[in-house]
Amino acid sequence: MIGSLRGILRDKQPPSLLLDVNGVGYEVDAPMSTFYQLPETGEEVLLHTHLVVREDAQLLYGFYTLDERRLFRALIRVNGVGPRLALAILSGISASEFAACVQDSDTASLVRLPGIGKKTAERLIVEMRDRMEDWHRVDSVAGEAPVAATAPVAGREASREAVTALIALGYRPQEASRMVSGLDIEGMDSEDIIRAALRSSIQK
Repeated sequence: MIGSLRGILRDKQPPSLLLDVNGVGYEVDAPMSTFYQLPETGEEVLLHTHLVVREDAQLLYGFYTLDERRLFRALIRVNGVGPRLALAILSGISASEFAACVQDSDTASLVRLPGIGKKTAERLIVEMRDRMEDWHRVDSVAGEAPVAATAPVAGREASREAVTALIALGYRPQEASRMVSGLDIEGMDSEDIIRAALRSSIQK
Protein backbone atom coordinates (compact mmCIF):
# COMPACT_ATOMS: atom_id res chain seq x y z
CA MET A 1 0.00 0.00 0.00
CA ILE A 2 1.27 3.46 -0.92
CA GLY A 3 0.36 5.61 2.07
CA SER A 4 1.80 8.96 1.01
CA LEU A 5 3.81 10.67 -1.70
CA ARG A 6 6.06 13.71 -1.44
CA GLY A 7 7.23 15.23 -4.68
CA ILE A 8 7.07 18.04 -7.21
CA LEU A 9 3.68 18.94 -8.61
CA ARG A 10 4.13 18.81 -12.40
CA ASP A 11 0.56 19.18 -13.64
CA LYS A 12 -2.95 19.59 -12.28
CA GLN A 13 -6.07 19.18 -14.37
CA PRO A 14 -8.98 18.41 -12.01
CA PRO A 15 -9.59 15.75 -10.93
CA SER A 16 -6.13 14.46 -11.97
CA LEU A 17 -2.64 15.61 -11.09
CA LEU A 18 0.90 14.46 -11.85
CA LEU A 19 3.40 14.19 -9.01
CA ASP A 20 7.13 13.76 -9.73
CA VAL A 21 8.70 11.67 -6.97
CA ASN A 22 12.46 11.33 -7.56
CA GLY A 23 11.97 11.19 -11.31
CA VAL A 24 8.94 8.88 -11.28
CA GLY A 25 5.68 10.48 -12.33
CA TYR A 26 2.62 9.35 -10.36
CA GLU A 27 -0.81 10.02 -11.83
CA VAL A 28 -3.16 10.75 -8.92
CA ASP A 29 -6.86 11.56 -8.80
CA ALA A 30 -7.93 13.95 -6.05
CA PRO A 31 -11.11 15.70 -4.86
CA MET A 32 -11.54 19.43 -5.35
CA SER A 33 -11.09 19.93 -1.60
CA THR A 34 -7.47 18.87 -2.19
CA PHE A 35 -7.03 20.90 -5.38
CA TYR A 36 -8.01 24.09 -3.55
CA GLN A 37 -4.98 23.65 -1.29
CA LEU A 38 -2.35 22.58 -3.82
CA PRO A 39 0.66 24.83 -4.46
CA GLU A 40 1.56 26.04 -7.93
CA THR A 41 3.10 23.58 -10.37
CA GLY A 42 6.83 23.19 -9.83
CA GLU A 43 6.51 23.27 -6.05
CA GLU A 44 6.73 20.40 -3.56
CA VAL A 45 3.62 18.86 -2.01
CA LEU A 46 2.82 15.97 0.32
CA LEU A 47 -0.27 13.89 -0.43
CA HIS A 48 -1.84 11.18 1.69
CA THR A 49 -2.80 8.41 -0.71
CA HIS A 50 -5.04 5.41 -1.13
CA LEU A 51 -4.30 2.72 -3.72
CA VAL A 52 -7.13 0.81 -5.38
CA VAL A 53 -6.06 -2.37 -7.18
CA ARG A 54 -8.38 -3.76 -9.83
CA GLU A 55 -7.94 -6.52 -12.35
CA ASP A 56 -7.39 -4.00 -15.15
CA ALA A 57 -5.76 -1.09 -13.33
CA GLN A 58 -4.04 0.28 -10.24
CA LEU A 59 -5.59 3.60 -9.30
CA LEU A 60 -4.02 6.08 -6.91
CA TYR A 61 -6.09 8.66 -5.04
CA GLY A 62 -4.51 11.57 -3.20
CA PHE A 63 -5.67 13.84 -0.37
CA TYR A 64 -4.24 16.97 1.18
CA THR A 65 -5.36 16.02 4.69
CA LEU A 66 -5.70 12.79 6.63
CA ASP A 67 -9.36 13.63 7.35
CA GLU A 68 -10.10 13.70 3.62
CA ARG A 69 -8.54 10.28 3.18
CA ARG A 70 -10.31 8.96 6.26
CA LEU A 71 -13.70 10.03 4.92
CA PHE A 72 -12.88 8.65 1.46
CA ARG A 73 -12.04 5.25 2.96
CA ALA A 74 -15.24 5.25 4.99
CA LEU A 75 -17.31 6.18 1.94
CA ILE A 76 -15.99 3.43 -0.33
CA ARG A 77 -17.01 0.86 2.28
CA VAL A 78 -20.65 1.83 1.72
CA ASN A 79 -22.50 -0.48 -0.63
CA GLY A 80 -22.81 1.14 -4.06
CA VAL A 81 -20.23 3.88 -3.43
CA GLY A 82 -17.03 3.53 -5.45
CA PRO A 83 -13.94 5.72 -5.53
CA ARG A 84 -15.30 8.04 -8.24
CA LEU A 85 -18.50 8.76 -6.34
CA ALA A 86 -16.51 9.23 -3.12
CA LEU A 87 -14.35 11.84 -4.89
CA ALA A 88 -17.48 13.62 -6.11
CA ILE A 89 -18.85 13.73 -2.56
CA LEU A 90 -15.58 15.12 -1.18
CA SER A 91 -15.50 17.68 -3.98
CA GLY A 92 -19.00 18.96 -3.34
CA ILE A 93 -19.25 19.01 0.44
CA SER A 94 -16.86 19.35 3.36
CA ALA A 95 -16.35 16.54 5.86
CA SER A 96 -18.05 18.53 8.61
CA GLU A 97 -21.04 19.30 6.39
CA PHE A 98 -21.29 15.67 5.35
CA ALA A 99 -21.24 14.66 9.03
CA ALA A 100 -24.05 17.14 9.71
CA CYS A 101 -26.12 15.70 6.84
CA VAL A 102 -25.65 12.19 8.19
CA GLN A 103 -26.42 13.11 11.78
CA ASP A 104 -29.49 15.15 10.76
CA SER A 105 -30.71 12.58 8.20
CA ASP A 106 -30.58 15.36 5.61
CA THR A 107 -31.10 13.45 2.35
CA ALA A 108 -32.13 16.63 0.50
CA SER A 109 -28.60 18.06 0.65
CA LEU A 110 -26.97 14.77 -0.33
CA VAL A 111 -29.09 14.21 -3.45
CA ARG A 112 -27.78 17.52 -4.86
CA LEU A 113 -24.37 15.87 -5.24
CA PRO A 114 -23.63 14.19 -8.61
CA GLY A 115 -24.43 10.49 -8.78
CA ILE A 116 -26.46 10.40 -5.56
CA GLY A 117 -30.12 9.55 -5.75
CA LYS A 118 -32.56 9.26 -2.87
CA LYS A 119 -31.80 5.58 -2.20
CA THR A 120 -28.04 6.16 -2.17
CA ALA A 121 -28.48 9.16 0.14
CA GLU A 122 -30.56 7.09 2.54
CA ARG A 123 -27.98 4.29 2.44
CA LEU A 124 -25.18 6.75 3.17
CA ILE A 125 -27.04 8.09 6.19
CA VAL A 126 -27.74 4.63 7.59
CA GLU A 127 -24.28 3.16 7.01
CA MET A 128 -22.23 6.26 7.84
CA ARG A 129 -24.02 7.37 11.01
CA ASP A 130 -21.85 5.31 13.40
CA ARG A 131 -18.69 6.15 11.49
CA MET A 132 -19.33 9.90 11.69
CA GLU A 133 -20.08 10.13 15.42
CA ASP A 134 -16.66 11.55 16.30
CA TRP A 135 -16.52 14.15 13.52
CA HIS A 136 -16.65 17.73 14.75
CA ARG A 137 -19.50 19.78 13.37
CA VAL A 138 -18.54 23.26 12.25
CA ASP A 139 -20.35 25.85 10.20
CA SER A 140 -18.63 26.13 6.84
CA VAL A 141 -19.36 26.46 3.17
CA ALA A 142 -18.59 23.59 0.81
CA GLY A 143 -15.19 24.03 -0.77
CA GLU A 144 -14.07 26.84 1.53
CA ALA A 145 -10.57 25.46 1.88
CA PRO A 146 -7.74 27.95 1.41
CA VAL A 147 -6.98 28.55 -2.23
CA ALA A 148 -3.40 28.56 -3.41
CA ALA A 149 -2.43 31.60 -5.42
CA THR A 150 -2.52 30.85 -9.15
CA ALA A 151 -2.04 32.92 -12.26
CA PRO A 152 -5.29 34.04 -13.90
CA VAL A 153 -6.44 32.02 -16.88
CA ALA A 154 -8.36 33.50 -19.81
CA GLY A 155 -12.07 33.38 -19.01
CA ARG A 156 -13.09 31.12 -21.87
CA GLU A 157 -10.31 28.61 -21.25
CA ALA A 158 -10.97 28.63 -17.50
CA SER A 159 -14.67 27.95 -18.14
CA ARG A 160 -13.86 25.06 -20.46
CA GLU A 161 -11.49 23.51 -17.92
CA ALA A 162 -14.10 23.92 -15.19
CA VAL A 163 -16.81 22.23 -17.25
CA THR A 164 -14.46 19.36 -18.10
CA ALA A 165 -13.62 18.89 -14.42
CA LEU A 166 -17.28 18.92 -13.37
CA ILE A 167 -18.07 16.25 -15.96
CA ALA A 168 -15.17 14.15 -14.64
CA LEU A 169 -16.68 14.52 -11.16
CA GLY A 170 -19.94 12.98 -12.36
CA TYR A 171 -22.10 15.85 -13.59
CA ARG A 172 -23.81 15.51 -16.96
CA PRO A 173 -22.31 17.73 -19.71
CA GLN A 174 -25.40 19.93 -20.02
CA GLU A 175 -25.64 20.27 -16.24
CA ALA A 176 -21.95 21.15 -15.93
CA SER A 177 -22.28 23.80 -18.64
CA ARG A 178 -25.35 25.25 -16.96
CA MET A 179 -23.59 25.42 -13.58
CA VAL A 180 -20.70 27.40 -15.06
CA SER A 181 -22.70 29.62 -17.41
CA GLY A 182 -24.75 30.95 -14.49
CA LEU A 183 -21.68 32.38 -12.74
CA ASP A 184 -19.93 35.73 -12.94
CA ILE A 185 -16.45 34.37 -13.68
CA GLU A 186 -14.59 37.61 -14.32
CA GLY A 187 -11.12 37.36 -12.76
CA MET A 188 -11.59 33.68 -11.78
CA ASP A 189 -9.28 30.82 -12.66
CA SER A 190 -10.67 27.33 -13.33
CA GLU A 191 -10.40 26.16 -9.72
CA ASP A 192 -12.29 29.23 -8.48
CA ILE A 193 -15.02 28.56 -11.05
CA ILE A 194 -15.32 24.91 -10.00
CA ARG A 195 -15.56 25.88 -6.35
CA ALA A 196 -18.23 28.50 -7.05
CA ALA A 197 -20.22 26.09 -9.24
CA LEU A 198 -20.16 23.36 -6.60
CA ARG A 199 -21.09 25.81 -3.86
CA SER A 200 -24.00 27.15 -5.90
CA SER A 201 -25.24 23.64 -6.67
CA ILE A 202 -25.20 22.53 -3.04
CA GLN A 203 -26.94 25.67 -1.76
CA LYS A 204 -29.89 25.49 -4.19
